[in-house]
Amino acid sequence: MFEFLLSQFASFGMIFAELALDPVTYLYLVGSVALGIIFGALPGLTATLAVTILTGFFGNKFPVEQSLIALIGAYVGAIYGGSYPSILLNIPGTAASAATAMDGHPLARQGRGGEALGMTTTASFIGTMIGTFCLLIFVWVLMAVSKQIASPEKALLALFGILVSGTLMSSDLVVKGWIAGLIGLAMAMVGLDPILSEQRYTFGWSYLLSGFMVVPVLMGAFAIPQILYGLREGAQVANPIQIGRIVPSFGKVRKYLPTITRSGAIGVGIGSLPGVGEDVSGWVSYGVGKSFSKEPEKFGKGSLEGLLSSETANNACIGGALIPLLVLGIPGSPPAAALLGALMINNVTPGPTIDPMLIIRIVAILVLASFTMFVLGLFMARVFITVLRLPQTIFLPIVMVLTTIGSFSVGGGVNDLFLMVVVGLVSFALIRMEYPIAPLVIGVILGGLFDETFRRSLLVSDGDLTTFITRPGAAILVVLNLLLILSQIPAVKRAASHLFRRKAPAVMPANNESA
Repeated sequence: MFEFLLSQFASFGMIFAELALDPVTYLYLVGSVALGIIFGALPGLTATLAVTILTGFFGNKFPVEQSLIALIGAYVGAIYGGSYPSILLNIPGTAASAATAMDGHPLARQGRGGEALGMTTTASFIGTMIGTFCLLIFVWVLMAVSKQIASPEKALLALFGILVSGTLMSSDLVVKGWIAGLIGLAMAMVGLDPILSEQRYTFGWSYLLSGFMVVPVLMGAFAIPQILYGLREGAQVANPIQIGRIVPSFGKVRKYLPTITRSGAIGVGIGSLPGVGEDVSGWVSYGVGKSFSKEPEKFGKGSLEGLLSSETANNACIGGALIPLLVLGIPGSPPAAALLGALMINNVTPGPTIDPMLIIRIVAILVLASFTMFVLGLFMARVFITVLRLPQTIFLPIVMVLTTIGSFSVGGGVNDLFLMVVVGLVSFALIRMEYPIAPLVIGVILGGLFDETFRRSLLVSDGDLTTFITRPGAAILVVLNLLLILSQIPAVKRAASHLFRRKAPAVMPANNESA
């Protein structure tokens, strides 16, 4: 095992040196990380949107290595960039930075905005590095396990990813998340049957023979609703607070290193859950940080500990989200789902058959993107903050043009634009009814895997459904899927809460007189 790890680190060193010595790498990194920070800093735009737009531009027109540099750079930059408006305006730039606003803005109002930004930048850098290290170490353990996975397990894993995403991303009823995921699953069935090559649900339209294209679906689902909501509100972003000195005190970084390390571990763990995302990890880490803090009363009033808990976790989640993506082909977050779409466009299939050197290259890109984000965040913060003064009514039409160009450039047909608009309007309507959109996109991406592996399992077993319970791994996944569904049924929830509710002990009177 030790020799294997040494060989992995040696391979990482060679690829890292190759990338670090190539000037083109920095050209892509600086541009994509800066773009990601801008997208993260502008309220209403998201990391998913940044990765999606770059997916449309790069598509399969560039080598996959260069595409990954741009996409991962935008991913890292956008997750960090959401901290700017959270701290300075009390407006989360992305959902991942919502918990950051709890203590970041009170610190800024106390005249400590620069300190908050400097500590946030450092924590984001360390968190990303923790996630990257875990990706390099644990992905190989899971890869060894995943090689034992056959079609039944793959089908159940895809279904589990869709159900988990729908469960954890629903702000209203959980069933709405499941419905969104099933809509995406149904969309994935359109086109030629992957086994028998027969047409399904094409209605005689030749465009649908290849199914719904991933990039127009991504653009429509993530970009169009954000643009429509931003133009609908049309609000001018307020002038940010003066920030002062940004370069952090390394003494304070050392003081809060245990908090940063714990939050990084939480971020990686939650990021590894399919379809959960950085926003959940930020809130969970914030809650855990408050319970472990010696000064929990300061949380929400300007606590550096609370700020670092959330911001470290949501950046560590990046590496965690890439673990199920690379090992199983199941994205750990919505931006990772967009990254999966980019890999599929470049004919890269994540899973046991993925090229190991590609994984190591992704790890090296993450390390370089983290350093780029750290430098840009510390020394160019004031430049990026000027973007916060742009009204959405000016910036969002530019985003719409970029979205249209990106969607058109992949397939080169006007039908891609029609698909983008239709998916965007449907997604906008679903969001208005409080349906989460990420499960829909994950359903579209994982639906093909579920369809092919589920039917292939039945073909091999001559239609015998017991193949999903006779294999140990498949049986465990069946139980997990059933438990996930049952756990959300109100009657089961009530029974579980009644079962585990502890009876409060009766309070005895203090003395005989009170009795």
